[in-house]
Order: sequence, then structure tokens, then C-alpha cells
Amino acid sequence: MIQSLSLTLLPEQGLDEAAFRAHVLNHLHLPDTPDVVVRKRRQSIDSRGRQTKVHVDADVFAGETPPPLIQHGLTYPNVANARTVVIVGAGPAGLFAALRLIELGLKPIVLERGPDVRARRRDLAAINKDHVVNPESNYCFGEGGAGTYSDGKLYTRSSKRGDIRRILEIFVAHGATEQILVDAHPHIGTNKLPAVVAALRTSILNAGGEVHFNTKVVDLLLEADQIRGVVTADGQEHTGLGVILATGHSARDIFQLLHQRDVLIEAKAFAMGVRIEHQQSLIDTLQYHLNPHHSTQTPNLGRGEYLPAASYSLVTQTKFGGVERGVFSFCMCPGGFIVPSATAPGELVVNGMSPSRRDSKWANSGLVVAITDADLKPYGGHGPLAGLMLQQAIEQRACHVASPAGSPSQTAPAQRISDFVDGRVSSSLLDTSYQPGLLSVDMRDVLPDHIAQPLRQGLRDFGQKMRGYLSNDGQLIGIESRTSSPVRIPRHRDTCEHLTTRRLFPCGEGAGYAGGIVSAAMDGERCANELVALYG
Repeated sequence: MIQSLSLTLLPEQGLDEAAFRAHVLNHLHLPDTPDVVVRKRRQSIDSRGRQTKVHVDADVFAGETPPPLIQHGLTYPNVANARTVVIVGAGPAGLFAALRLIELGLKPIVLERGPDVRARRRDLAAINKDHVVNPESNYCFGEGGAGTYSDGKLYTRSSKRGDIRRILEIFVAHGATEQILVDAHPHIGTNKLPAVVAALRTSILNAGGEVHFNTKVVDLLLEADQIRGVVTADGQEHTGLGVILATGHSARDIFQLLHQRDVLIEAKAFAMGVRIEHQQSLIDTLQYHLNPHHSTQTPNLGRGEYLPAASYSLVTQTKFGGVERGVFSFCMCPGGFIVPSATAPGELVVNGMSPSRRDSKWANSGLVVAITDADLKPYGGHGPLAGLMLQQAIEQRACHVASPAGSPSQTAPAQRISDFVDGRVSSSLLDTSYQPGLLSVDMRDVLPDHIAQPLRQGLRDFGQKMRGYLSNDGQLIGIESRTSSPVRIPRHRDTCEHLTTRRLFPCGEGAGYAGGIVSAAMDGERCANELVALYG
């Protein structure tokens, strides 16, 4: 017997597995015996009302064996002697493209400019402790890409781009918790994702594919209107049926190389701003409608034993120079940390991450402003690279302002929220999760007016929506500039092939076709499918 049901429960009923099972069995008048299996299909938290509820869809199997939880596993054919495809980049787009090519009988050759996940840790420690940025190994570059050490959120709205469930099942088959198949907003966590990424690489290698670390692409092998392969920094040529370009949103040298080699690229809309950091207990209080007098010393005291660290999503429209601009939260990290994400010395970039338990005492989010064509006019001489140049200029300014001694560091410029809105330099700053440290500055010395002024307006709006959000109990930390790629590498809608360069398949977030781990993974699979359909 199989029964499906949808329930709305209190957190202690829906989020405690033993209590949930007992509630379901009582609801269906079933005995608590081993042959009765209760399996959640989907779980979401609804805090819109005064009482937070949990919505759960579940299946109950009584007297019969449930079907396997995952359909996509670790079984891949051996392609050691098959025809090759070159993949540039070992982020989610590149790794999932490689696995899909193996399923389709082709051999992927994955070229990654940075090191493997284990070696990356040393370089991340150097950024945080010694303020030393390795341009080839940092929070953006290296095995797994930017997501590996920057959170591991798996939520996506891109259901039309591919099979989300399939992607999540592949993650589970490689070591992710089965809970990601259930949660409405799944999350692996930056502490667990590196092992999952390493397992994906092992599957590629065991199937006869190749993964080359510390292998930077420096040139393209172009013949007439098509690409034959790439050249790496050691002078080696790598050729194949095609090239899947999955280099991520921070590979500026690749965008510049494409432009120099007359491979068509174009400017793309993006956003820039800051990271905003509060105590997690404040966000819990606001989102779960808790008693505001609970202690802030223990992050989960107010929300109780079962509810996770609360998150939020904010958006508003502002006006600057007579033009409407969106201001919105981005990549909110409950129970998380802010990390230094520059990819070159002399730049200052911050990003957010959360461990799997989301148990730090801080909550942070990107708070960003849409960039318009008018903002890019001073950089118009750079053509489609204008947005990239704007990014770089502000990142360098942030580093300069926060390094008054003259030696570039990863100390970040910061200002308390109300002080920023009211135009005051903060006399002191709050404790922070940002390990390299903060320097109190006037953020208007870092951010151009077309970002600073809409940000001030947006914060006033958000303070009305979430009472307590706008105060000096939180602070702004700069800058959040890598929300998405400022460049798009155009491709045919139906085939994913580049508009003018045959056999080149721009892929993932760096090419402008994804916005997160799952959407990038789906795009990697799609590019693999289309490449094989055309040339396999």
C-alpha cells in the first residue's frame, strides 16, 4: 500500500524525524512496525504568519519495498580510448559536462587553472591570515569553482533548463546528504562540498577521463570559423571534437583572450554593492516573529531546537539620475561567514558562505544595485569589457581605501548601517565573521554615487519591511562585486554553440547562462548533450 499526503505542522512535529513519523502513523492509523516506511518528498518552512509552520509532502509504504531513492548513481562506462572533448574549468558546469560526456561515450579532458580541493585550502588560509592572493588558487579558482568554498547552495528557479532532481541525485551519489532531495532550499555546506567535488573528479578519472590541475589556458586553436582546441601555459595543445568553455564569472583573462582573438562576446547586465552583516539572532527574531528580548549570545536560543537559521530575500526599486534601479539581497548566508574573494593582488572582493549546520552567530547577504548602461560610459572604450573594467576599478579602489599603509591587504572597508544611511563615519565597528579584519571608512569613498545612493534608498525601504534591519547593530562590508559575469559569450539558443565560432560551447555562469551551482551543472549537461548531437 502506498499513500501520499501533505501536512502542515509545527516545527517540532515536522522537523524532528521521530516525531514526524509518529504523527504520520497516527494520522493514517498505521502500526509502528519495520515494514512501514515514511519517506519525505518535499519540506519547506513557512514563516509568513505569526506561527511558523512546516509544509511536508510524504509517501508512506506499508508492506512493500519503497523504490530506490536515487536513480542516478556512480555507474559510468569506460571512455579511456574514446574520442575527446576539451572542457576548460572544473566548476559545476565543467564537472557535470564531463560526467555527461562519459555517459554519452566520449572522453572529457578537463583543464583547471587552479589546484585540487585539498591544495586550495593552503591558499585560502594565506588569503585569510597573510592577505596573500594567489591569482590561480583562491575562493574563485581551483577544483569545484567558486561554489566549493563559498557556501554550496543548491536552490534554483531554473527548472526549465534541465532536470534538477537528476543533478541533486548525482550529488547524493557522490556523498551529499539525502536531505538535499527533500528541502525546498537545499544546501550542502562549504565544509562538506569539497569532499563531494573530489568524488565527482574520482568518477571522471575512474571512467577514463582526464582532469589536469594547475593547467591554465592561454590561447585558442582557431581555424577559419571553428575552434580546434586550446593551448595551456606549459605550451601543450589540447584538441578534441569541441571545447566546452566553463571558466566561471571571474576568469577575466579568458574574456580578454576571446576579445583579442575576435571571438564574439558582449556586455551583460550585472549588479554590485556590499555584504551586509547582522547577528543571526536578529534575523531569526524578525523572520520567525520571536521575542526580541532573547539573548544574542546563543544563536539558536530564540528559534528553538528545530528551526534552522532564518534567511531573507529583499528587493526594491529606487531612482537615481531619473532612472529606476533595482536594489536587492543576493546569496543570503544564514549562520555564515564573509570571506575574501579577490582573484588578483590589489583587489578587494567579499563573498558569503555557510557551513552545513549554519551555526555561526552571524547572518550575511549581498546587498547590490543593478548596473545600467550609463554607468559603463566612462569605460566605453573597452567595448564589451566595459563592465569588467568597472568591476575592477571599484575593487581596486576598495583595496586602496582599506590599505592606508600603502601595502595592499585584504582588510575590508566597513561602515555601520545607520551611519552609512545618515552619512557618518562609524566611530567603531562590530565584531565580524570576516577573518582578515575591517577598517572603518566612509563607504562613499569606495562606492560610486550610482551604487551608494540607491543603496541608501534601498536600506530605508528594507528597514520598513523588516523593523530592526536598518540600525547600527549591523554593518556593511565592501565590496560585493562578483554577483554574476559582466560578460556574455553569445551562443545559439537551440544548440548552445557559439554564434560565430563553431565547436565552441560557452557554458555556465561565466558565459552568462547560469546563476549558481545547480543551474551551472544543468547547463554543463546541456552543452555536453548538444555537442554530441552536433559532432558526436
